[in-house]
Amino acid sequence: MTGPATADRSASEPMATAYDAAATEARLYAEWLERGYFRATADSGREPFCIVIPPPNVTGALHIGHALEHVEHDMVVRRKRMQGYETLWLPGTDHAGIATQVVVERQLAAEGADRHQLGRERFIERVWQWKEQFGGRIVEQMQALGDSCDWSRLRFTMDDGLARAVRVAFVGLYEAGLIYRGERLVNWCPKDTTSLSDSEVEHEDVDGELITFAYELSDGSGEIQVATTRIETMLGDTGVAVHPDDGRYADLVGKTVRHPFTGQDLPIVADAAVDSAFGTGALKITPAHDPVDFEIGQRHDMPLPNILTATAHLSDTVPEEFRGLDRYEARARVFERLEAIGRIRGVERPYPHPVGHCYRCHTEIEPWLSGLQWFVKVDPLKVPAKQAALDGRITFHPDRWLRSYTQWLDDLRDWNISRQLWWGHRIPVWYCLDGHQTAAVEDPDACAACGSPEIEQDPDVLDTWFSSQLWPFSTLGWPEQTDDLAFFYPTSLLITGYEILYLWVARMIMSGLFLTGDVPFRNVVIHGLVRDAQGVKMSKSRGNIIDPLDEIAKAGADALRFGLAYQATEAQNIPFGPEHIDGGRRFANKIWNAARLVLEAYPGGAPELPPLEALTMPERWLLARHQACLEEVDAALDGYRFSEAAQSLHRFFWSEFCDWGLELGKAALRGDDPDERRRAGSVLAWVLERSLRLLHPIMPFVTEEIWRRFGAGDSIVVAPWPEPQPWHHFDEETGLEDAFGVLQDVITTVRRFRSDYDVPAKASLRLAVPPGALQLFVDEFHEPIQRLAGIEAIDVIGDGDAGPSVKLLIGASDLFVRAGHGFDPEAARGRIAKQLADLDRDRERASAKLSNPGFAAKAPPEVRRKQEAELEAMDLRREALTAQLEGLG
Repeated sequence: MTGPATADRSASEPMATAYDAAATEARLYAEWLERGYFRATADSGREPFCIVIPPPNVTGALHIGHALEHVEHDMVVRRKRMQGYETLWLPGTDHAGIATQVVVERQLAAEGADRHQLGRERFIERVWQWKEQFGGRIVEQMQALGDSCDWSRLRFTMDDGLARAVRVAFVGLYEAGLIYRGERLVNWCPKDTTSLSDSEVEHEDVDGELITFAYELSDGSGEIQVATTRIETMLGDTGVAVHPDDGRYADLVGKTVRHPFTGQDLPIVADAAVDSAFGTGALKITPAHDPVDFEIGQRHDMPLPNILTATAHLSDTVPEEFRGLDRYEARARVFERLEAIGRIRGVERPYPHPVGHCYRCHTEIEPWLSGLQWFVKVDPLKVPAKQAALDGRITFHPDRWLRSYTQWLDDLRDWNISRQLWWGHRIPVWYCLDGHQTAAVEDPDACAACGSPEIEQDPDVLDTWFSSQLWPFSTLGWPEQTDDLAFFYPTSLLITGYEILYLWVARMIMSGLFLTGDVPFRNVVIHGLVRDAQGVKMSKSRGNIIDPLDEIAKAGADALRFGLAYQATEAQNIPFGPEHIDGGRRFANKIWNAARLVLEAYPGGAPELPPLEALTMPERWLLARHQACLEEVDAALDGYRFSEAAQSLHRFFWSEFCDWGLELGKAALRGDDPDERRRAGSVLAWVLERSLRLLHPIMPFVTEEIWRRFGAGDSIVVAPWPEPQPWHHFDEETGLEDAFGVLQDVITTVRRFRSDYDVPAKASLRLAVPPGALQLFVDEFHEPIQRLAGIEAIDVIGDGDAGPSVKLLIGASDLFVRAGHGFDPEAARGRIAKQLADLDRDRERASAKLSNPGFAAKAPPEVRRKQEAELEAMDLRREALTAQLEGLG
């Protein structure tokens, strides 16, 4: 699996005073690749663990959402590798049909050409050229982040093997009667001039208009009013529908209305799909331009006049005065004409309502009859896909997504899979002149039905998600029965964002069950979307985008990775800002500087613990806290709670290891006793080395750079994951936590006293303690107390013999700070009295403002609440200052 170690840092080489990410990360990553640490094989004899990467678009650049997702992947993968699994993280990219075609068409336009001038074959060649030139950029960016993928298995959804898998899947579904061709309403993007599936339509609230107008009854007996947000579609109306139970219109069912522009008579029908509460309760029916209208039109045998072209201009099916108009121009013109003839009955502007938009270009989509399209019949597929989640074969994390998944399947309609593009997997169906269809994996020479050699392939390509749904098994060699497929499938885990739960996850489950007979993965982790620190969606127009590559260049990949991991909660939206990256940078430096201190005193090699009975109480406490951290991290990562793991490690390393373990160990490390130095150095090195292994999945570079200095093995990448020690609960038996808590309480209480009374940090205080348990404890640990609390000396005194002092409460015992030794109680009383006087004046003004009737009547509720909160904070501050003053006597 590995090659010879090269360019390791010597344990004896001095460490720089600060961690240099720029000089470290690229070098280490290149070494990892050279040594083959990320490669996986199907014949290792180990237990398999496999994740496929959600393939980013080949046109894309690494964005902050990718970075979050990839950090979560890598945390899981690196840990599993260290735990001894045969770990495969399989990378790849998606051909991104619409996005890639748009990019290349823009290039052609800049050259004064278009794809139609080139022709299909030459255009496809041009796209492949673009892919070869630019398609590897996102892979380089993933490597800069530190992704530990098996790059020898890099796949692309248009690779030969994956292209064959697409054809086999299509033909299999076609022959099973689950793929059909028909004329149905589709979601049409007028900008990209292609259809979209329901899941590719994003609904956004827009401020539109609700216009009510009247159709006159054909017999002249009155009118019926209808309301619409798209008045231009009335040019394609073929009827009016009312609910069968709506008594307002019972007498009108069966009659007709006359279209004001065409003179056609349109039937009034009764249909239960009509929402009586919307508008007037009467619904104008435009079957070719609305999904509900289409279904009603089908039930009542209404015609399907298509009033729009592929670019959303009015077609030749409408009266001449409207032909050629853009849909928005037509909306205004139709309104003007109806108003001119006295048919407008009401206008509501603005009228907020959801409108479907293309998920790629954000153009408003049109429900449209585009001619014959290909569909997947989903009812037979969604039932087993739902059952697999309900019976536990697939587990969702967090589990709340199970309900969303099953509800979406319940409402799923047939999937439109044909796209009117040139770049992509062309539909493997051929037609002869007699109209026969031949679906085939290999290009046929003749029609399968009549044998005619004059056949032509369908011009459309398949929806990009059709090939992506095969990703967990096509990347492992399916439809061939490869060793990889047998060993690594079903894959172990899928991590992805909630925005493609339906676009991708559900479809992988449906296709995996149908085509392979098994689920594609055992666990699904759904993460939230990264927002800015205020929770606002990131966008170029807002100027709040964080570019991962820029941040890696400035602070290093570890800083970005830790910042993301720390924030990677189970929330649906994850706030993230530069301060989180800076926190990661500072943490990397903290790790580096702590390691410098330990390694200066440690001779190198795999650290070994001295006998437990030889350790001091603080050293035993540090071991206990380390074991607790290990348990917390294991539980968090086993449950895919990434932020919990990161936060536990940060708390332990920064506070417990550095602030207490290292600080308490410094005296021994720098003392004259060689046995004490050796013992303290061994304990700290043992904890540090294991902590580096726990941190490695989040921060791979800085941990590797330090770990190699131990000279304990080839690489931390393949070092074993720490296991609990047999004594890892000894602290519960000895009351260790309570004893160490007393030491912490003494030190932190004195430090807090300094802060409360503005005692300078350099001022050396003197303590006094009465005889008793606390006195014995303080006497035993006088060195760390004096050093860490800045104490000149500790005196033992009789009861009531403290003299001028301030009493500090340590549990149920008293400890006194004596006056005259770095502390002037009279000056402290003066400062506090002044603060109380200033506070009382501020409080009086705030209280008067709240009591003012004018303020109470006019101020917005949030302003009043803010003022009340400020007053409460002042009261709390006053209590604290009063207590301090009383403590001074």
